[in-house]
Amino acid sequence: MADRVSASISIGGVLSAGAYAELIEIIASEGLATEWDGEPFEPHHHVAGEPLRLFAHEVAGGSFDELESWCLSRRVPFVRWCGGYSGQWGPERVVATGDGNAASYTVTENDEVVVSRSRVESLGSLAAVIAFFDGAEFAVPPLMVSTSAADIPAIHGAGNVQ
Repeated sequence: MADRVSASISIGGVLSAGAYAELIEIIASEGLATEWDGEPFEPHHHVAGEPLRLFAHEVAGGSFDELESWCLSRRVPFVRWCGGYSGQWGPERVVATGDGNAASYTVTENDEVVVSRSRVESLGSLAAVIAFFDGAEFAVPPLMVSTSAADIPAIHGAGNVQ
């Protein structure tokens, strides 16, 4: 059995109705809830104008592999946090801004970004350190579902799925 920890994810961007239906299926397969120890997510739980925030305990490896891969391949922005597993890995925040890539940040169990001396030295300047922290603080945009292709900006924009 895989090592398991608590994890959460916030998802945003603009999705077509079809992409949202795919997302719902993946969320259901991951067993995610609308709050810690809450009821499983249902489509009507999505609050318009807000990112979709989902939670789970006992997450294998601390990541939502299928969901995160789906988001990355469709350039859907998200931020995922997971707790650490003693002797295996520490708490982590993964930030995907919608460009198809994700960056990992070391955090505390309270999701506060921390940086090592060697990282500070490699960044080289206070401005670079601040930029590093700014990257970790990415604000996930609201998740919007569009029924009109005209409402969805070009796929090259962050978090837009046709």
